[in-house]
Amino acid sequence: MRAVVQRVTSAQVDIDGETVGSIGRGIVILLGIGHEDTEDQAERLWSKIARLRIFEDADGKTNLALADVDGEVLVVSQFTLYADLKSRRPGFTKAAPPAVAIPLYEKFMACCRDRGFHVEHGAFGADMAVSSVNDGPVTLCIEL
Repeated sequence: MRAVVQRVTSAQVDIDGETVGSIGRGIVILLGIGHEDTEDQAERLWSKIARLRIFEDADGKTNLALADVDGEVLVVSQFTLYADLKSRRPGFTKAAPPAVAIPLYEKFMACCRDRGFHVEHGAFGADMAVSSVNDGPVTLCIEL
C-alpha cells in the first residue's frame, strides 16, 4: 500500500464539473493499493499517517498531528502510484484490480472515520480533478 500525503489549507475533488468532496485544513491522501495489500496494512498505514507530526505549533515547529489541529482528510484512489516506469509508457499491472482495491480503499477510509476524523473522498476509478492548496508545502511518500 502506498500513499502520498500532502498537508493542505484546503482541497477538493470534482467529477464531471461537480464537487464531490472538499476539506479545509488537513491532509490529502493519494492512496495506491497493490495486489498483496491487506486490511491490516490499511489500518497500519492510517495509524502511521494519523500520528505524523506535520502541523506547526504556536512556535512554528512541526510538533502537531492531524487530531491536534482538528484536521480533515480527503482520500483519493490513485492506482498510478503503482506504475511500472521501465519504459516511456507506464504500465499499471502492479496495481490491484477493483475487486481487491475497492474494499481496501473503503477499509482505509473507515479507519479514518472510526478515529473521529471528517473524511471526504473521490470516486474509485472515476476521472477526477483534484485541486489543493498545499501548506508548506509538506508532501510525504509512505509505503507499507
